[in-house]
Amino acid sequence: MGSMFRSEEVSLAQLFLPTAAAYTCVSQLGELGLVEFRDLNASVSAFQRRFVVDVRRCEELEKTFTFLQEEVRRAGLALPPPEGGLPAPPPRDLLRIQEESDRLAQELRDVRGNEQALRVQLHKLQLHAAVLGQGQGPSLAAIHTDGSSERTPLLQPPKGPHQDLRVNFVAGAVEPHKAAALERLLWRACRGFLIASFRETEQQLEDPVTGEPATWMTFLISYWGEQIGQKIRKITDCFHCHVFPFEEQEEARRGALQQLQQQSQELREVLGETERFLNQVLGRVQRLLPPWQVQIRKMKAVYLALNQCSVSATYKCLIAEAWCATRDLPAVQQALHDSSSEAGVSAVVHRIPCRDMPPTLIRTTRFTASFQAIVDAYGVGRYQEVNPAPYTIITFPFLFAVMFGDVGHGLLMFLFALAMVLAEDRPAIKTAKNEIWQTFFGGRYLLLLMGLFSVYTGFIYNECFSRATVIFPSGWSVAAMANQSGWSDKFLANHPLLSLDPNITGVFLGPYPFGIDPIWSLAVNHLTFLNSFKMKMSVILGVTHMAFGVVLGVFNHIHFGQWHRLVLETLPELVFLLGLFGYLVFMVIYKWLRVSAAGAASAPSILIHFINMFLFSRSPTNRPLFPGQEVVQSALVVLALATVPVLLLGTPLFLRWNHHRRLRRAGQLQDEVKTGLLDSPDARGSDEEKAEHPGDQEEAKFVLSEVFMHQAIHTIEFCLGCISNTASYLRLWALSLAHAQLSEVLWAMVMRIGLGMGREMGVVALVLVPVFAAFAVLTVAILLVMEGLSAFLHALRLHWVEFQNKFYSGTGYKLNPFTFSMEDQ
Repeated sequence: MGSMFRSEEVSLAQLFLPTAAAYTCVSQLGELGLVEFRDLNASVSAFQRRFVVDVRRCEELEKTFTFLQEEVRRAGLALPPPEGGLPAPPPRDLLRIQEESDRLAQELRDVRGNEQALRVQLHKLQLHAAVLGQGQGPSLAAIHTDGSSERTPLLQPPKGPHQDLRVNFVAGAVEPHKAAALERLLWRACRGFLIASFRETEQQLEDPVTGEPATWMTFLISYWGEQIGQKIRKITDCFHCHVFPFEEQEEARRGALQQLQQQSQELREVLGETERFLNQVLGRVQRLLPPWQVQIRKMKAVYLALNQCSVSATYKCLIAEAWCATRDLPAVQQALHDSSSEAGVSAVVHRIPCRDMPPTLIRTTRFTASFQAIVDAYGVGRYQEVNPAPYTIITFPFLFAVMFGDVGHGLLMFLFALAMVLAEDRPAIKTAKNEIWQTFFGGRYLLLLMGLFSVYTGFIYNECFSRATVIFPSGWSVAAMANQSGWSDKFLANHPLLSLDPNITGVFLGPYPFGIDPIWSLAVNHLTFLNSFKMKMSVILGVTHMAFGVVLGVFNHIHFGQWHRLVLETLPELVFLLGLFGYLVFMVIYKWLRVSAAGAASAPSILIHFINMFLFSRSPTNRPLFPGQEVVQSALVVLALATVPVLLLGTPLFLRWNHHRRLRRAGQLQDEVKTGLLDSPDARGSDEEKAEHPGDQEEAKFVLSEVFMHQAIHTIEFCLGCISNTASYLRLWALSLAHAQLSEVLWAMVMRIGLGMGREMGVVALVLVPVFAAFAVLTVAILLVMEGLSAFLHALRLHWVEFQNKFYSGTGYKLNPFTFSMEDQ
């Protein structure tokens, strides 16, 4: 079978890598992405491995790269995507990359530091200019001559022994939220021996740290006395104020202001040159950093892989073990030969035997990836067991469509998925960061088939946005009924509901060519008819689906050489399932084929027959479907019950007998038997037993109680599961009915009312625009998104619980190859 139906054959290969070419060989294997290395140094700590120094150097470089990347983002720039196909650099290039990156980082630190210092200096000059600008007004004496009587004494020159004291000034700037507290503290500490003037700057100044514009408060304080001045300076220092020299003479202040403006202009020019140089350095970082990041990540991955290899001092080489698909071994050998040819000694690859269960490798395409993801979400398949994904490609969309059947809704889903499929190669679509969009895009082919199958089941149900369509002529004739039944005007007036009798000639002309006849959408018993149809259809689909799962288990038993399981497990399971619920399906189909319209009134009840089957009784009022039905039913129940002890005890007793037989044959031939088991079909077949019973890997550790307990759980789960799982498939009927009724309610509550309003008001077009918009929004939000998600989850449960547990264990692990594909992104 192909790799899609069963995981590929995977071998354990041993690689002998020359020391001089080991890095090149592992790098080439990373480009191929075909092998998964096993850690041969699991008992050695990460700090004691051979290439730990190289790994640390790569990690230090990654820290430098992070700093450079943050600087680029800080400048509002973006790193371009790296060019594809960059190989891992040779080890000698590590020193060159490290030196260049350190030099760029140091240049950025120096330039950023200089720029910061220049901005701080320019900010201080601007604050100083603002403070001097505050003092350009009238003199302080003139300002306060007409002040309040409370402050007038402060402005009078002191008399007496202190009359020679002169007025001094303290000028500076403070943050606005500190200004009120500063003014209060100055007034209380200096007891009013000062005059303080606070004013906001006319223009907002750029903060040198954050770069955001901010308003500052400038202050000008006049005081008398040296002690008062010391107090003022200490208080301003506590508030982290910027204090600047303030000349008493206006001419001196004007000259200082001009000098500050000139210095600010010079600083702006220097700052512009600094920013231009910074942009040049950032441009070099933008050009060099993306390829460096890819190369160093690849180099680190190579050294981490080399740390998993063991060192052979005898042969002066590195020894590695890796899982690889058998068909890829020649490609691996050729790649290693090409990589090690320059070293003079070619690398060697050869298969080695292994008793461990190999990893699972299933190659997928764009189309099959989403279906394989559904299976892997349940559990990764065991090595070489049957893969449910190929069958899920058909069964999953179909079961979804059974619950979601509507031509209109399915067509909308199909067109949405088709648009994603047609645009899947566009870079903007692939690189979208929205998680919901990524989820839909990843399952675009699944949505495509779900929509397509929904259109198909919608034609079967004859529903398009809950409306029936007349594609073919109806199989029912009202004219024939009216002509032969003698309907009069009085009869029609007294009977608003009319019934069509299929037993009258010409009333029922034959079945509808495809799907349900559209006349049923007009019938009062429409819901009753669809309930009966969909319920029986759900049981038929469920039993068929489960039986198919049991049959798929046959391929597992044949492949693993477990022939006893065919007789002791698969055959009893089929007899139990088909003997009980297969017979139920037979009765449904038999009744459809044998009971005609003439005998519909006295048709037997399948449900009562099925209940009587388990009670070994009969109902006088319920006639049999066929002669000898009671005998057949009793025989099927007895046969189904007889398979339970076979299913429970057969496998444990056979394994116990086989175990003792092997022990008797072991003796002196034990070594030869172990060697032969590696190549015999039994060895391949033992993979399942090793996965299910780890104790069976060694024959001496066989424990009957564990095997019996496992088989008892399997038997109880299967027998009870056949009943519960069959009932679980009735969700197909329930979800289909709910979807149809929601569609009907939405049409009746929105579109039908809108159409009625249009006729009354005479403005059909004007009314239908908002009505149709509301109908479209509700259809997408409720019926497509919510109902679609509900049907998806129920179909998922039917596959995981009811279908896959019949043959699929899901206890394996994926082959995780060493590859650089993720490093290139």
